[in-house]
Amino acid sequence: MSMSTTASAEGGSPNIGFVIMIAAAAALGGFLFGFDTSVINGAVKALQGEFAATPLQVGLAVSLALLGSAVGAFIAGPLADRLGRTRSMTIAGILFMISAIGSGLPFGLVDFIFWRIVGGIAVGAASVLAPAYIAEVSPAAYRGRLASLQQLAIVTGIFVALYAGWGIAEAAGGAANEAWLGYEGWRWMFWSEIPAALIYTIASLFIPESPRYLVSKGRDEEAAEVLSRVIGGDAAHKVDEIRATMDMEHKPNFADLRGRFGLLPIVWIGVLLSLFQQFVGINVVFYYSSAIWQAVGFTEQDAMMTSTITGLVNIVTTLIAISLVDKLGRKPLLIIGSVGMAVTLGMLAYVFGGAETITVVREGVERTVPQLTAEEGKIAIIAFNLYVFCFGMSWGPVVWVLLGEMFNNKIRAAALALAASAQWAANFLVSTTFPPIAVNLGLGAAYGIYTMFAFLSIFFVWKYVKETKGRELEEM
Repeated sequence: MSMSTTASAEGGSPNIGFVIMIAAAAALGGFLFGFDTSVINGAVKALQGEFAATPLQVGLAVSLALLGSAVGAFIAGPLADRLGRTRSMTIAGILFMISAIGSGLPFGLVDFIFWRIVGGIAVGAASVLAPAYIAEVSPAAYRGRLASLQQLAIVTGIFVALYAGWGIAEAAGGAANEAWLGYEGWRWMFWSEIPAALIYTIASLFIPESPRYLVSKGRDEEAAEVLSRVIGGDAAHKVDEIRATMDMEHKPNFADLRGRFGLLPIVWIGVLLSLFQQFVGINVVFYYSSAIWQAVGFTEQDAMMTSTITGLVNIVTTLIAISLVDKLGRKPLLIIGSVGMAVTLGMLAYVFGGAETITVVREGVERTVPQLTAEEGKIAIIAFNLYVFCFGMSWGPVVWVLLGEMFNNKIRAAALALAASAQWAANFLVSTTFPPIAVNLGLGAAYGIYTMFAFLSIFFVWKYVKETKGRELEEM
């Protein structure tokens, strides 16, 4: 699916209020992206008890949804080109609702995983549909700031999911305890996604279709009507420009990515950026942080409150990244973030690895777990949030910025799809392996592995990543 944009027509005056409204409606998909992937955070321990699951089974319950996300990302483009951007959003919204309802009413771990995969497909689709739609309806002068709504919506969704989970656990006295209408708190955590999914679905029925899609289907009059509401001025002339661009456009082809060692060097750099973004362990924070804090001696309520604060830190740092990425540049932000993550992850590995241990019995098996002192707990919380700060102002948003602009026009769509798929696959690998690594080797070892990748990412960016700040896409 192409992500070409519409610019202001000569003599036109963009209707910014209208554009912000429809871009925000599309960005609700990003909010659900963040909410759906993080809502399981507060429910992990309760699910483990509910289904008597092993650490590996818990890891699969959390991470198999990410394979659904890879599928959703792949099918979203062709689906949006066939049915339209807004209809595809409607389908994604319905999938979000179905997943939220089913995840709160599972009969066992298998059907719970099925409902989470359904939600994963919606997440993958939303990760493609929202930025594409926003790019295609935004006037050029405002495109960057409007496109940033997607990343801001994602981290806001993460925070709201963590906050809702904490609030529900507080009200019920624990995620595994009965809350309302005879249902446990962890079920309500998943159901809390339903209102946002419903609003997103309804909003998708009322926002205008992308003018680029309308032109591709020969619906020029409808496209001109949308453009007149968005950019004003000579909308008919802009329709002609879009049609001329589409006539010259190169269809995405994975064969174009072939080069030495299987792929072109620039494609390998994009794939490795995606892998490093996940191998530093960031999604362990948003999927397992409550379970981690409980494992080292925090109460369930304190653990979930700590995770909620981390989600708020993520929002603040994303705002910082948005303000700096066009001033400081992409490469400096990545290097600063890598250094910060290497230091803070190293601190976490040291604290968790050096803490006193106790033996506990869980799922009928004796396990040795670290118990942090009050001082160690403070250090861990500070390091944890500084780590999220370093990631959020660098590798979180900047990798997506680079992937959108580092490839030339001929290979951009195919290379971006491949890099995004690598990212979902790496996310799946890290999320699946964390529980067994933490149980069998310890939290110190897990964070030691993430420290190593953060350290290696410094040299990777320094040697191979080129600065793209201020360069036109046609220069790539």
